[in-house]
Amino acid sequence: MANPKRKTSKSRKNKRRTHWVLKENNLVECPRCHEMKLPHRACPECGYYKGRKVLVVASEKEKKS
Repeated sequence: MANPKRKTSKSRKNKRRTHWVLKENNLVECPRCHEMKLPHRACPECGYYKGRKVLVVASEKEKKS
């Protein structure tokens, strides 16, 4: 098995890790209710995706009861 011949320095280690960052979620506005949502997902506020109803939202369940 291969073993390192020299210790990896702190600067070399940190240079390699510069891209290990968390990225902010990309949010888009729902065209129906104008709330922010993840792209290519059903809107959690109104339950619509691509112009049609695909989810039953909790607030609608309460209205029916």
